[in-house]
Amino acid sequence: MPTPTRRLTAAALCLALCLLLPQLFHALPNGGSIFLPMHLPALLCGFLCGWPYGLACGALAPLLSSLLTGMPPAPILPGMVCELAVYGACTGILFQKMQKGSPLFRVYAALLPAMLLGRLVAGLLNGFLFRAGEYTMAMFLSASFVTALPGILIQLTLIPLLLFALAKAKVISYADGL
Repeated sequence: MPTPTRRLTAAALCLALCLLLPQLFHALPNGGSIFLPMHLPALLCGFLCGWPYGLACGALAPLLSSLLTGMPPAPILPGMVCELAVYGACTGILFQKMQKGSPLFRVYAALLPAMLLGRLVAGLLNGFLFRAGEYTMAMFLSASFVTALPGILIQLTLIPLLLFALAKAKVISYADGL
């Protein structure tokens, strides 16, 4: 089991990646919306550090990024804070609770529901609270699934690869969850 210091250090690294990765993609038109670079470290943080750290990383990342860089813009910020917080919390909770099955099955059994629930929470909050009256089902489906498809595929590919590479390099161990 990782120590609290190691968890905090890993969460801080994930938070830093949440701030740095989007800078690489914002040079491309709509790069953030297409490739979802902030989502990767928030999802990863839940797996590596557990749900409290994943939740904090996911919630803080868009806030800090918006303050430092202006991205995400104000209309998108509240929904994204909630979405990424759900990602980090869900991957942490689901992965910890999932004790049966192969490591790959366990990763996907936490990752897929977290990705869906985060998007659903953001869509519902945008539709009924943060952007009520202007946020439509078509906007939700387009932003969350159509435009974001490359980012979704990257998440589904890179998260398991990163987790298994970290385990193989003995940065994390199978006893820690993998």
